[in-house]
Amino acid sequence: MYKWEKLGLIFNPASLATPEWMFEYAQAPAVLVLESFVRVYFSTRPPADKSGQFVSHAAYVDLDRSDLTRILAISDEPVLSLGEIGTFDEFGTYPISVIRDQGKVIAYYGGWTRCESVPFNVAIGVAESNDGGSCFRKLGSGGPVLSYSPDEPFIVSGPKIRRFDGRWYLFYIAGRKWITSHERPEPVYKIRMAYSDDGLNWSKLGKDIIESVLNEDECQASPDVIFYNGAYHMFFCYRESLGYKSKSKGYRIGYARSEDLVHWERNDELVGIDVSGDGWDSEMVSYPHVFELDDSINMLYLGNNFGQYGFGLARLVGEL
Repeated sequence: MYKWEKLGLIFNPASLATPEWMFEYAQAPAVLVLESFVRVYFSTRPPADKSGQFVSHAAYVDLDRSDLTRILAISDEPVLSLGEIGTFDEFGTYPISVIRDQGKVIAYYGGWTRCESVPFNVAIGVAESNDGGSCFRKLGSGGPVLSYSPDEPFIVSGPKIRRFDGRWYLFYIAGRKWITSHERPEPVYKIRMAYSDDGLNWSKLGKDIIESVLNEDECQASPDVIFYNGAYHMFFCYRESLGYKSKSKGYRIGYARSEDLVHWERNDELVGIDVSGDGWDSEMVSYPHVFELDDSINMLYLGNNFGQYGFGLARLVGEL
């Protein structure tokens, strides 16, 4: 079993003097490592509108590279604008994942739109930054780079971008179906993968890559992959499709290993991190982001209520 040392809650916008559009939530953290600091991108929300509807914005917080518990700066405005009326990202950008490419920073993000029969639908967009990752401009005319298709009819989201041996890989989730509960329809989604030679034109693998262990309607998200010690390691999160706001059925972090990025062996017993006995991550842990920094392997992750209270940090003890 791996062992993660929890270093505590790092950033909670609700506890700071943040602007109105960053009222609460710091969801799906993803890093860009710079010379003296680590920029952590996340998704945040202003208060709900009069009808109880939310939007989400992409933002960042800069952490001291030598002390990741120390906040240096917070973005003054969203790093990416919401889409125009009728576009796939009109109501939200969540989550976001970044990568460097030829002097630019490229961001892949989930764009949210509201629906009538179900609450939402999501597709994946792409944007680029020419100023080192402070602000991003969407590529193209405002449409998604990866969207619904005959075998993935809804909720194409949760992008995690990686490049291995010169090829681009996008790990994401795809909706399988909607379940009608007594409250509202709930989606079931699984982890999938696409690959590309240029980051714009994608070929989907076309199958789920992580087996389900709870039941066939297990929901999986945040497939974060790191190459270390000659193998690919995926940390992700999973939960029940219904009743998931409870501690017993809420998100937990899972683990899988692969030699080729296509065939994955799941073994959650190795993951080495779980909910705490009390506090901000005592009911759920989710949306892991694993990254190397100065001879250490670190994990940013969400706690209770899907990141409403911000994200925390854990550091690997030993090696993968």
